[in-house]
Amino acid sequence: MSDAIRDVPIAEGGIRLGQFLKLAGVVDSGAEAKAVLADGDVAVNGEPEARRGRQLAVGDVVDADGERLRVAAR
Repeated sequence: MSDAIRDVPIAEGGIRLGQFLKLAGVVDSGAEAKAVLADGDVAVNGEPEARRGRQLAVGDVVDADGERLRVAAR
C-alpha cells in the first residue's frame, strides 16, 4: 500500500462510510460497499471497520482497495 493519501472532499458535516467509498470511486454501489466491508478490506484510522453506516468526519483516514483516503472539507 502506498503512503500517499488522497483527499476526498465532502459537503459540510459528516458522511457515512458506504457513501464515502462510493464518492471516492472505491465501489459502485451500496451492495458492493457492503461486500467489501464484510470481507474486512477496509480500515478507518487504522482500525478494521465493517459498518457501512459508520459516520466519518473531516480528517478521518480510510484504507480501502490499496489506497489511503482522507475525508476532506470541500
